[in-house]
Amino acid sequence: MMVPELLLCLSFGYVAALKPTCLSAQLRQPGDYIIGGLFPFGTDTVNLTARSEPTLVVCERLFVEGLLWALGMKFAIDQINNSTWLLPGVKLGYDMYDTCFEPAVALQPSLLFLTRNGTRGIGVLCNYTDYQPRVTAVIGPHKSDLCLVTAKLFSFFLIPQVSYGASSEKLSDTELYPSFYRTVPSDKNLVEAVVLLLNRFGWNWIATIGSDDEYGRGAMGLFLSLAANHSICVAFEGLIPTDLTDPKAKNQLEDTINLINKTKVNIIVLFSFSQPAQALLEHSIRMGLSKKVWIGTEAWMLSDTAASIPNIQSIGTVLGFIMKTGTVPGFQKYVADLFTSVQQDKFCQKSKEFNHFMNSDMLDTHCNHCDNVSLHDVSSVLSHSQIQPVYVAVYSVAHALHRALGCTHGACPRAPIRSWQLLRFMNTLPFTVNGQSFRFDQSHGTNTGYKLILWSWKNNTLTYLPVGDYEESLYINKSKIQFHTADQKEPTSECFRHCKPGQFRRIKGFHLCCYDCTDCPENTFWSAADSSTCTACLEHQWAPVRSTRCHERSERFLFWNEPLSIALLTLMSITIALICLTAVLFLKNLETPLVQASGGKLNLFALFTLLLLCLSCCLYIGKPSTNLCMTQQIVYALCLNGCFSTFFIKSLEIVLVTEFPHCAPTFLYWVTQRRAWLLVALCLLNECLFCFFYLHLGPDYLVADHKSLPTEVLLVCNTASWAAFALVHGCNGCLAAVCFLCTFMVQTAGKRYNVARGITFAILIYFIIWIFFIATFATLRTVLRSVTQIGTILTTTLGILGTYYIPKCYIILFKPDLNTVDYFQNSIKEEPEEDSQ
Repeated sequence: MMVPELLLCLSFGYVAALKPTCLSAQLRQPGDYIIGGLFPFGTDTVNLTARSEPTLVVCERLFVEGLLWALGMKFAIDQINNSTWLLPGVKLGYDMYDTCFEPAVALQPSLLFLTRNGTRGIGVLCNYTDYQPRVTAVIGPHKSDLCLVTAKLFSFFLIPQVSYGASSEKLSDTELYPSFYRTVPSDKNLVEAVVLLLNRFGWNWIATIGSDDEYGRGAMGLFLSLAANHSICVAFEGLIPTDLTDPKAKNQLEDTINLINKTKVNIIVLFSFSQPAQALLEHSIRMGLSKKVWIGTEAWMLSDTAASIPNIQSIGTVLGFIMKTGTVPGFQKYVADLFTSVQQDKFCQKSKEFNHFMNSDMLDTHCNHCDNVSLHDVSSVLSHSQIQPVYVAVYSVAHALHRALGCTHGACPRAPIRSWQLLRFMNTLPFTVNGQSFRFDQSHGTNTGYKLILWSWKNNTLTYLPVGDYEESLYINKSKIQFHTADQKEPTSECFRHCKPGQFRRIKGFHLCCYDCTDCPENTFWSAADSSTCTACLEHQWAPVRSTRCHERSERFLFWNEPLSIALLTLMSITIALICLTAVLFLKNLETPLVQASGGKLNLFALFTLLLLCLSCCLYIGKPSTNLCMTQQIVYALCLNGCFSTFFIKSLEIVLVTEFPHCAPTFLYWVTQRRAWLLVALCLLNECLFCFFYLHLGPDYLVADHKSLPTEVLLVCNTASWAAFALVHGCNGCLAAVCFLCTFMVQTAGKRYNVARGITFAILIYFIIWIFFIATFATLRTVLRSVTQIGTILTTTLGILGTYYIPKCYIILFKPDLNTVDYFQNSIKEEPEEDSQ
């Protein structure tokens, strides 16, 4: 219809609307097959909560969109009746009733639809196969709350019910609602589109609100479950009342606004019908809620009542999804012509005659306010009202009836068709409406996709600007979107930032999905499978800070080629060289007074054990093993015992001469000459016995230490029993103590060599070294433990060499004139002889 003609009809309708019309009589029409219609003609029921008797429920105000949906059904049936190809020769009738958006109201006409055709009662039967209800199919109702009630009734009788607005996911259960169909997508598709929109703009700190009905609760529940899987944090979730006459409704709305203010979110997702949404928006403006991005649905975004709220532009940016529906050609002209016709007496008289044939006295819940409405009253809604879902719903029933009757392009037989017989034809084959193909899926729904629209204000005029669409993927034309921010760019609404690899989410506040990003500590790694915590590496692995994987630990011990080992080996070589030179020098001067006074051949044995002790340093370098750990302490103890046993013999000799001169001639026989070797053998045998106990009580063993070093596993010999350790080294300690006690007080006359002094200093150095060794060895857990043992061996050896053997070498080499019998003859040994004279 051309614009001038429409304006002419509007002006004519406005003048003619001064007198009542017969528009309410156009909501029923007889026919061969009657299709029931449930539409919300009115809203705001009167005292529904205070209703004490099952009287008729009356609605106060006309709901214009509901009236247009009903006229859309009438338009579709009139088209089908005038068609010569879909149901030729068959006339469809219709009977439409008001639901007032209330289940209690919708039940009354639903029960009427279930009555046996031609009667006023519902038959109570065991088998309803041959039962013929008053209607062949039902179109509507619009809301999910009503459909959840009526669909159970119609599903029991298997009467096809096609809703043009119910989107609850619960209605997708074909086992509970086998005869329910809808020409709109389910809330699941809508929620997926909203989540993709939030992710596209990076909004992960949002509030979500739903109306306290099946649509709001169901859509919000789906959204919350899906948002959690897409890293969207819901700071606030709430329900707004649908019964705005309730005294508590105002307080509930104000509390909701206050809680949103506290969360400081910039994005609000609103799943609601127009009236609760209007109330929430009005309170937001009145309470001064700062500008937000409101993400809505067509349930309220296309509502004139919401868009006409005073100062509505101050709420911020409104984005939302509406069903991607096509236009219905000729509908606006049809409505304009109808409003012209219902003002004519002849047309109205004919309509009343039709109503008389349909027993209109049975139920009178038609549109009571329709007779006082004009084309001018509906013109603003008519331009953007979603008529196609109703239109397609009627055509789906007509196509099923076409197949059930076996119609041809020329005629349709007027055969009795049971309602349940239509179901299998509705489930098969697509049907075409105005060149567009439709088909019910497995959940008895159609998914035509959504358009993303923006409320665009220009000169205080609202236009619905398309800025994207959604079918299987989301497309957004961001260049068309002008936000309420100063730079007109999208605002940020983040509780957390996207963590980088190697960071885990540390929850903050009271919201489980609101967190800070924290680096994974050492020896833990971040896994994409569980981004809320860091996983500890295995014992044999390590990881640096903020790592995404673990690395194998390398083994750490005292390597042969590291500088410290080379330095120790060099020192060991020097010590061995000194021992060898000393031994050679002593061997060459074996019969000299100095060597004989120092012990003779026992010195060579002592130097040999010191040589073995130095060579034992090699046991502490390289990769250790348990057997090597046991060997280290045994070799150390036996070699040192061999040296100290020679000192022990010399100490006994000195103490006998100095402290017990009268007994000396008798007992010196057992500590000199060949019998001295017997004492050395006894000392070694005793040490071997202690080593045997050491092996059984708790020898050292190899430990793989994963804690001492950050990236390596330390292979170190661990002391199993300190008692066993003390036992194996205690024998040498006792020998050293005896030697020290025997020699430290010995004095020598002038110009005589003091043999005891060398033993005293050697033992004293041994004690000092072992005090530091025990303190260090007991606390170290690194490769320095091995270094400490090597250092102890070398310093002990060098101490013995420096205090006992090197001075003698000096005399042999540089003071040969002192290497005489007189100088090395024990002065105390001569005193008894002088006394006897």
